[in-house]
Amino acid sequence: MLFSRTIKNILTGISVLVATLSFAQNEEMKILPLGQTVPMVNYKMENLDGKMMELASSTGEKGLLVVFSCNTCPFVVGSDNFEGWEKQYNELNKYASKHGYKMVLVNSNEAKRGDDDSPEAMQKRAKDKGYTMPYLIDKNSELADAFGARTTPHVFLLNNKMELVYTGAIDNKVDGKRSSDENYLKNAIEANASGKEIEINSTPPRGCSIKRIKK
Repeated sequence: MLFSRTIKNILTGISVLVATLSFAQNEEMKILPLGQTVPMVNYKMENLDGKMMELASSTGEKGLLVVFSCNTCPFVVGSDNFEGWEKQYNELNKYASKHGYKMVLVNSNEAKRGDDDSPEAMQKRAKDKGYTMPYLIDKNSELADAFGARTTPHVFLLNNKMELVYTGAIDNKVDGKRSSDENYLKNAIEANASGKEIEINSTPPRGCSIKRIKK
């Protein structure tokens, strides 16, 4: 039992290391500047119910929360060392809705579209985890490229003018050495909804690199 647990911890550590290295290799990608109106608001993406959706028609009274996600990254689904941000998705959707925002998940892992991030795998993941928000297929990672999305997860909070007001991580809970919890995204949602300045409007995204097809 101890040996099995040790092997599992080693494999988890390797997965996190690979994810971290992948993130480092993706550092040069330019993220949209804060305050800029986001591009491709009319770009159509397929939801798991087969319907086509676009950001422009998915926004709430106050704005829209876009989360780039996937089915396998340990930063999303969890590991022995971290519970995974996916566990917060439904609660974040509820929190965003309470403050006037809608939320969508976007899967841009085009290089894994025939495998772990296939439409069928996405449907299963959404059903198993009870997703309460749309889970959209970003073909050829086009929206991710336009936004400069680097990781899964990578969040982009837009106001009702489709301007970027916060980008980065959901919170700092992946940092085992943190002295206190910092709920970056929730703080940004609350501040923006109230018409206040967002104190921390950008943080480094943490997660696995988005699996793009090399061009």
